[in-house]
Amino acid sequence: MRLTSISHKCLHSFLCALCMILCTCFFACARMGSPDGGPYDETPPKVVHTSPKFGAANETNVKRVTIEFDEIVKIENASEKVVISPPQLQQPEIEANGRRITVTLLDTLKPDMTYTIDFADAIVDNNEGNPYGDYAFTFSTGEQVDTFQVSGHVLNAEDLEPIKGMLVGLYKTDSLQTLPDSIFRTKPFERISRTDSRGHFVVKGLAPGHYRAFALKDMNQNYVYDQRAEAIAFSDRILSTSSSPDVRPDTVWHDSIHYDSIVYTPYTHYYPDDIVLTAFESALQDRHLLKSERPILQQFSLYFTAGSDTLPRLTGLNFNADGAFIIDANRHNDSINYWIKDSLIYNLDTLHMQIDYFETDTTGNLSITTDTLRLTSKITKEHLAREYQEAWEEWTKEYKQQVKAERRAAQRAEKENGQEDSKQDKDKDKDKKKKKKDSDDIEIPPLPEEFLSYKMSNIQSMDPDKNIDFIFEEPLDTVDLSKIHFSIKVDTLFLPTKFLFRQVPGQIKTYRLYAEWEADSTYQVEIDTAAFINIYGKRSEALKRTIRMRSLDSYSTLFVALQGNWNDAIVQLLSGGDKAVKSIKVQNGHADFYFITPGTYYLRLFRDLNGNGVWDTGDYDHHLQPEPVYYYPEALTLKALWEINQTWNPTALPLAKQKPQKITKQKPDKGKTIKNRNAERQKR
Repeated sequence: MRLTSISHKCLHSFLCALCMILCTCFFACARMGSPDGGPYDETPPKVVHTSPKFGAANETNVKRVTIEFDEIVKIENASEKVVISPPQLQQPEIEANGRRITVTLLDTLKPDMTYTIDFADAIVDNNEGNPYGDYAFTFSTGEQVDTFQVSGHVLNAEDLEPIKGMLVGLYKTDSLQTLPDSIFRTKPFERISRTDSRGHFVVKGLAPGHYRAFALKDMNQNYVYDQRAEAIAFSDRILSTSSSPDVRPDTVWHDSIHYDSIVYTPYTHYYPDDIVLTAFESALQDRHLLKSERPILQQFSLYFTAGSDTLPRLTGLNFNADGAFIIDANRHNDSINYWIKDSLIYNLDTLHMQIDYFETDTTGNLSITTDTLRLTSKITKEHLAREYQEAWEEWTKEYKQQVKAERRAAQRAEKENGQEDSKQDKDKDKDKKKKKKDSDDIEIPPLPEEFLSYKMSNIQSMDPDKNIDFIFEEPLDTVDLSKIHFSIKVDTLFLPTKFLFRQVPGQIKTYRLYAEWEADSTYQVEIDTAAFINIYGKRSEALKRTIRMRSLDSYSTLFVALQGNWNDAIVQLLSGGDKAVKSIKVQNGHADFYFITPGTYYLRLFRDLNGNGVWDTGDYDHHLQPEPVYYYPEALTLKALWEINQTWNPTALPLAKQKPQKITKQKPDKGKTIKNRNAERQKR
């Protein structure tokens, strides 16, 4: 009995121990399925040591800058965000390794100079990506560290788009006195910054003094404007550094919707902080012959990298070029089409010619250059002959089938009408067999005439303030106005009404039909055969088009009253895509827009300083700024039958705040913030 009792106790103890082990294993396995790694790291990295010391002076032998943090860090988009000022001609080496960031300077340090390594918001911790914040490391090779700053925006001159990644550089006015005109072309910037996604920049580490600002899309990274293709901006404004104490309101958020409080943090406010540079590309680019081509026998083209006031001079080496062409050039003469009038010339397999034109030489000036060209058509005479033969064979086949079908139809009709007697049937059977044998002897008429083709614009959506454009593929030789008929519908009849038909200036292949269009009316354009004949003798075919004008109650009207003197300006009504829908020259301080299709629109204004009706860019060498551009800062909703009166002072807001965000293509990058992941997890 005693042994049995002991064995029962042992067995009980063994079973209890086994159950505890199994339970422990079970719960341990369950915890492995959803481990709790503790709270997320929401603390940004902190600097614990630098070499040299931050803000140190008399550091004349610095080759490497090291910045150590309390945790592992990384640098995001270092090439875009990190800026070293003064600029380094030999690009520094920047790397993050563990808790350390190292910047190796390859240029020799300048004496008595403050050096700034601006990381912006590129430094984040390795695990959670918490940003360190805007950080700039500073030291000086002189007795003191300069701390002044200036800031502003760089905008595209034509449409006020913020420009991202553009260099902004400063020169002291003392330097400008020794090199007033050529400094931007010969001497690297003294201090630099780079614009962010909002076009915003801050130039740091400035000594007290006076500066001028420039902006540069630096294509060869030498910090000077030495290529005309580089976008630039310049300003005559003298920037005088200053500062004053100020406070910055910072919102303490409870969550993504509610905030706890607003904390006012004191800081030093540096001025000026309202610099605006409007960037542009010069119209006077380096000019070279880009390419020449002859797409068809009758036409060849010359393409240049930039425009010129003078057309090239052509001399035929295997033909006489005098009066041989009709020249179709664009406004800047950088794309020129030559239409060959004489068939004896365009039927030459190769056109051999000499071309004299203005080209940019090694000194940057335009000078006459002579080239020889040999132009062979991409579409050869053999290719055209094959196309003609294929068209002829197809036409022959179709015509024979048509004739045979017509004969069979005629025979069936005669038979059904009972007009054949037995003898006639026998005779016709013989004729039938004969015709069957002689079907190949059917006389084939010439190919149908190929008419010249053209397009008519505005036919589908015609407004009373528009006109109809006739756009031809080739230049015309003859326009017979007697074969163009224009009429308006009165009751049920179309009655002739007045019109003008003229070539559009500067566009040799476009003609415009002008008329006094009336809303809620119907018009008819009727073109007789051969109203138009091109230089190759091809005629137009007959055509009739009906044009229905919309009623007045389907339009909106906008009256814009400008505050100030803007009589040299042009106001543009813009679509949601920032494209001009209508343009009106300001008269007596007003720009009135009629016949507007209801919708959402925007306004842009530019000063037409030279009166040519288009926006013009600037030129640094001639100290010419681009024509000023302004945006109305809000959208305009226009509805049918509405007449909107809008007052606008184009200078009421700074340029950087004018363009509505909805039509701004360069959107600002999302700001880096600490992720509140612990609060989010607690909500689950």
